[in-house]
Amino acid sequence: MASKAAPSSRLVFCLLISAAVLRPGLGLYTVNSAYGDTIIMPCRLDVPQNLMFGKWKYEKPDGSPVFIAFRSSTKKSVQYDDVPEYRDRLSLSENYTLSISNARISDEKRFVCMLVTEDNVFEAPTVVKVFKQPSKPEIVNKAPFLETEHLKKLGDCISRDSYPEGNITWYKNGKVLQLVEGEVDINFKKQIDPETQLYTMTSSLEYKTTKADVQMPFTCSVTYYGPSGQKTVHSEQAVFDIYYPTEQVTIQVLPPKHAIKEGDNITLKCLGNGNPPPEEFLFYLPGQPEGIRSSNTYTLTDVRRNATGDYKCSLIDKKSMIASTAITVHYLDLSLNPSGEVTKQIGDALPVSCTISASRNATVVWMKDNIRLRSSPSFSSLHYQDAGNYVCETALQEVEGLKKKESLTLIVEGKPQIKMTKKTDPSGLSKTIICHVEGFPKPAIHWTITGSGSVINQTEESPYVNGRYYSKIIISPEENVTLTCTAENQLERTVNSLNVSANENREKVNDQAKLIVGIVVGLLLAALVAGVVYWLYMKKSKTASKHVNKDLGNMEENKKLEENNHKTEA
Repeated sequence: MASKAAPSSRLVFCLLISAAVLRPGLGLYTVNSAYGDTIIMPCRLDVPQNLMFGKWKYEKPDGSPVFIAFRSSTKKSVQYDDVPEYRDRLSLSENYTLSISNARISDEKRFVCMLVTEDNVFEAPTVVKVFKQPSKPEIVNKAPFLETEHLKKLGDCISRDSYPEGNITWYKNGKVLQLVEGEVDINFKKQIDPETQLYTMTSSLEYKTTKADVQMPFTCSVTYYGPSGQKTVHSEQAVFDIYYPTEQVTIQVLPPKHAIKEGDNITLKCLGNGNPPPEEFLFYLPGQPEGIRSSNTYTLTDVRRNATGDYKCSLIDKKSMIASTAITVHYLDLSLNPSGEVTKQIGDALPVSCTISASRNATVVWMKDNIRLRSSPSFSSLHYQDAGNYVCETALQEVEGLKKKESLTLIVEGKPQIKMTKKTDPSGLSKTIICHVEGFPKPAIHWTITGSGSVINQTEESPYVNGRYYSKIIISPEENVTLTCTAENQLERTVNSLNVSANENREKVNDQAKLIVGIVVGLLLAALVAGVVYWLYMKKSKTASKHVNKDLGNMEENKKLEENNHKTEA
């Protein structure tokens, strides 16, 4: 029975295949699939009740069919035809939906779902479209540089593995580049991989640059069609080095300073605005008509004031393109008269002058022993306090580091001068004798005493300031004495004496003795009065004591009488 059914089914299929009809209302159906994805094609036919089996086929370019899948409605079995390109890639579901895994470009065909009954064959065609997104475009074979006014190949924009083929567009600074004869030329070509059938697109750009294209970004994009429509992918930006000739020359002074002073090293630097910039120039120094050939820098060392002037530089092959700059070398001269160490006598006159010569107005400051003076020093008659270290300083405020100074060490000498004074202590017991000395170098002081008398705190000296100091002694003479003060330095020895009388001292001593005797007598009288008072007090105390004792005896006798009375009554 089964062996007969199979020939009958094949016969029915063969008889009806030529009479297959397209189900009314079913037009051409398209399935879009991405490369590598699974293609899913529903049968789009209603399954008839008397269905025998369903089949899928595709059509060759010449229209001949190639059957690839079969499913029986009764046995529920699925059979796949031995078609090499679809081996292990097909899946036919119970509702006759066909799935093809790992979509390829070769899968772009017309597939037909066929449902066969005993008396009819129904067909529903499906067209498969496969799309492959191209790789991100990139600019390759880039020119190392571009030259203005020259049409030159900029590079190639390439995008690989696309299906269908894409279209490449060039941009400059985000704007589309259009073909312009002699300025923009674009050549497009495509290649197909015979194995994968994927396209590689290449677009070559030739471009004539200008200076305005410096730092301009160039990009390209590929526009392609995918399952969901048209899309565009852009490349990374590319910036090209653009060569252009020098149109202007400039000159600089290095290091950049507000002002240049004598002794500085300066470097002249010449620059051209071309790309690449010129590497050699001609430098012209003041008063020299012939230029000095050098690299883009020329150095002058330890410049002097005679280097002030105009400096120029130019291109070697185009001397008319020249630049210049004016340089002023600032200077500052100072002359102090007198200077160094100067020794003068007290009372002498000393004119002092500080002369300044400078490239511009300079400030002058006088210092004495590190203290600023309000005005320049002038000595019509020298004093000891005029001695010291004088410094004349000058500077150009606008020129950093331009300062000068000279010093004068003034020594004022004088023979010793002595003045003696006397001061009596308030107690009158001693006298202070002071020897005031003035002179330079510092005089040594020596005391001599003629007569008797005790000396207290001999030769106490004050600090030596401005050529002056003093020495003092405290004396309590017993008789008239003479004190002699001797002051001596390298210039002279000076002596002065002072007589000190003892009378005043004796009177003071007698008055003090009388005062002491009076105090002693007063103390003795006070003691005598205190003794008398004490004796009277003690006498009165003894009398009171006797009366108390007598009263106490009477009380005892009365007590005994009472006791005796009680005994009698008992």
